[in-house]
Amino acid sequence: MTGFSQEENPAICHFRAARFLFDLQAITPIRVPEYKGATFRGGFGYAFRKVVCALKNKECRDCLLKEKCIYSYVFETPPPSDTRIMRKYPAAPHPFVLCPPLEDDRIYEPGEFFRFHLTLIGKAIDYLPYFIYSIEELGKMGLGRGKGNFSLEEVRVVQSEGASEEKGSEQSIYSGKEKILRPGFQYSNLSIKPSALPASGSPIHFLFLTPTRLKFREELTSELSFHVFFRSLLRRIFLLSYFHCGKPLEVNFRGLIKEAESVQTLKDNLYWRDWERYSTRQENRMKLGGFMGRIAFSGDLKPFWPYLILGELVHVGKGSSFGLGKYEILNKIQDSKFKNEPGKF
Repeated sequence: MTGFSQEENPAICHFRAARFLFDLQAITPIRVPEYKGATFRGGFGYAFRKVVCALKNKECRDCLLKEKCIYSYVFETPPPSDTRIMRKYPAAPHPFVLCPPLEDDRIYEPGEFFRFHLTLIGKAIDYLPYFIYSIEELGKMGLGRGKGNFSLEEVRVVQSEGASEEKGSEQSIYSGKEKILRPGFQYSNLSIKPSALPASGSPIHFLFLTPTRLKFREELTSELSFHVFFRSLLRRIFLLSYFHCGKPLEVNFRGLIKEAESVQTLKDNLYWRDWERYSTRQENRMKLGGFMGRIAFSGDLKPFWPYLILGELVHVGKGSSFGLGKYEILNKIQDSKFKNEPGKF
């Protein structure tokens, strides 16, 4: 579970997020595209609706239950009728990020293991059992071309975000063999310490691991400026906070963005990556693209640091719910990032 202390980060101390690892094993050959996010997201959504939807023959927009339905909340996410923002928009940002396996494998053979990451935000954390059950159903229904089957072997909660490979940083909370979700599992609260920020004047290096689609002045951008990146990230965090964590951000948006404009690009090794997905709803193939690679910024990044760290969890830009816009900050100081303050789910 991610939490922020009131003293260190008052603007986002209420923001809740939790990251889970789903370990799967192929039963029959599973054929997936090179970028697997849309395939996982599409199959997952279909299974989730099958599990929880009460009126499966209705579109969410026409359903009387849409403001109380878990499926509608998670996958359609209509703004509440009493919302003060996004009144004219059909959907708010979804309260989850599904990050698929990032390896290049396009076929998982029987017996082979693979993994995806799931981040749940705010109220969606309470619906974890529905996500687990839906993934099990998706394994039975089949995934990818040819509908290959898999089994859900284990689900783990990440206790130390950003250090998931360290011993003790993950806790098993569900076994596919036992079919039991362990109650009261522990988590650690995220605390952004001043020492976690590299020394003043040091460049900050970002690695974009999945295609990232940012719009500035209604146009997709391929040349990234820090203020464009931060505008998009701050807007996303604001909307996630407002719709899913029960509170808007209380920050000086104009002031922060003005400060962001003073941060300079030191080195840019970004490149454009095109990929395609098939839209079942639109019944056609959609060509999408985004930038990937490395970029370094130079300047005073201290005012933006908590948001940049949070962005590693929630991603940035279009298509975040199926894993686009994933980035890592390469030179942050990991050891200062966590306080071992136990809590319970």
